Amino acid sequence: MAQALVRYLSQQFIVIDGEEVPYFAGVWAIFGHGNVAGMGEALQPMADVLPTYRAHNEQAMAHAAIAFSKQTARRRAMACTTSIGPGATNMVTAAALAHVNRLPVLFLPGDVYANRRPDPVLQQIEAFDDATVSANDCFRPVSRYFDRITRPEQILKALPAAMNVLLDPAQCGPVTLALCQDIQAESFDYPEAFFARKVWRVRAPQPDPRDVADAVSVLKTAKSPMLIAGGGVKYSGAEAVLADFVTRHGLVFGETQAGKGAIPWHFSHNMGGVGVTGTEAANQAVRRADVVIGVGTRLQDFTTGSAALFNPQARLIQINANLCDAAKFDAISVQADAGAALTALSAALGDWTAPADSLQTAQAYKTQWNDTTDRLFAASDALPTDAQVLGALERALDPDTVMVCAAGGLPGELHKLWRVREAGAYHLEYGFSCMGYEIAGSVGVKLAEPQRPVCVVVGDGSYLMMNSEIATAVMLGLDLIIVVVDNRGFGCIDRLQRATGGVGFNNLLKDARHHILPAIDFSGHARALGAKAGKAGDLAELEAAVRRAQVEGGVQVVVIDTDPATSTAEGGAWWDVAVPQTSDRTEVRNARAAYDDKLNEIKRKPQA
Repeated sequence: MAQALVRYLSQQFIVIDGEEVPYFAGVWAIFGHGNVAGMGEALQPMADVLPTYRAHNEQAMAHAAIAFSKQTARRRAMACTTSIGPGATNMVTAAALAHVNRLPVLFLPGDVYANRRPDPVLQQIEAFDDATVSANDCFRPVSRYFDRITRPEQILKALPAAMNVLLDPAQCGPVTLALCQDIQAESFDYPEAFFARKVWRVRAPQPDPRDVADAVSVLKTAKSPMLIAGGGVKYSGAEAVLADFVTRHGLVFGETQAGKGAIPWHFSHNMGGVGVTGTEAANQAVRRADVVIGVGTRLQDFTTGSAALFNPQARLIQINANLCDAAKFDAISVQADAGAALTALSAALGDWTAPADSLQTAQAYKTQWNDTTDRLFAASDALPTDAQVLGALERALDPDTVMVCAAGGLPGELHKLWRVREAGAYHLEYGFSCMGYEIAGSVGVKLAEPQRPVCVVVGDGSYLMMNSEIATAVMLGLDLIIVVVDNRGFGCIDRLQRATGGVGFNNLLKDARHHILPAIDFSGHARALGAKAGKAGDLAELEAAVRRAQVEGGVQVVVIDTDPATSTAEGGAWWDVAVPQTSDRTEVRNARAAYDDKLNEIKRKPQA
């Protein structure tokens, strides 16, 4: 069965720019009991057709697979196989990340014996009230499709069903096929047709003309419309369509984390990040907007300012391949591929354009925000802020460099301030905001686009959570620049803790229970994993080190100390973080009073 599964995967192809390429770019594998005898034996002879990559951590290898798919705009994917028990459950966090971000990845964890003869086997979870449960049931709520293979012939149905989910623009997400270890090794007389070459195409669901008509009738009444570009713009390949749409009809647009980089910053209609970590230009535009068009966004709270950023009287049009997303916030729903929907909307709008003053006002704010960014990026003699580190990287990096990041304070600074100079040069995982994604993700990004420079910015907290794939990157001969921003703890959450009236507690290392504060040598650690590494004493040294790293190649790690207390106050929007109603601390009670005032302000706003 394992041999049949691997052969089937190797015969799945997809059309990209008129060329047929393998859909699965490879399989990440950490072998153990439960997959080494079955999947291991099946993968080894196929290594030239379906490459197998060895990692050091199961969650990390899944992050790499997910990042690969994200960087290829969901057009290709990778599979991940593990042993049963901890090998399998280590991937559950990554499955949740893929689920939230609507990204395809195929999980192939080993499972218990279907015949139950040797039960309980090593690492088996025993549910005393349900004999059908195994550790892999953890994947059920974080998989778009789940199946447990208890007979070898079941893959005849399970694998095509898995492919349909992986390639469906509406249901796209992680697929888990739990492979009982005895069944992996069992034979079956599979039909030859099962292994025939299969060529898939990316679907582009067309909009219902009635939905388009509803959207057009509302949009034509708009005095100050705005568009929000989400990840669906990239996944549908609608970058050029979006640029043409906003240019032709005189609209401005803001970007979600997933949508940022679809169109470079210098494009005059692009106001940058929108929401809690948005630019002042984008957020002013969305506050003024009487019609908001969401394109390929699931409208999470960071985008909507916890549902308080938009003008309450504004009408919302949601374009999304997934109806659940398209219908959010009582929107006028257009369930369709982003490019197809924008093309249909543009044709129906004809020569209609938004009032010129809405574009002019927004562009004036953009000019001011550019000046703000320049000021925040400028170097100083003080301990650097995250913004100043990004300024140094902007000055040092090739414009085509893909910026990779995931969690903590850095994604907010990047969303507000990073000026994407080339399309596709921004790769943020912020749907799940998963610490530990950064370094592993950069491996997947580099495998997806080996010709592009890749730079990952990671905080010391995330680095300590998952750094093992530095060794994997070295082993694969990849060129990566990893900038470790050391603020000596979880600086982002420390700032949030203090902002809600709390005292610094258990976030920065100095505020956690300790006998001795660790003096962590990040550059020494990275060298121990095989990387070239050093520590920059200031921003000038950081710039020089990054420029040198681009020339030398290999895995290069540069460490710099930063200020944990300072983040960019400019821009942004309110974020609903509930503060305790009762506390002995005056600061907490004051923060709660301010929180209640904000809630009351929202309630007093006139609704549409």
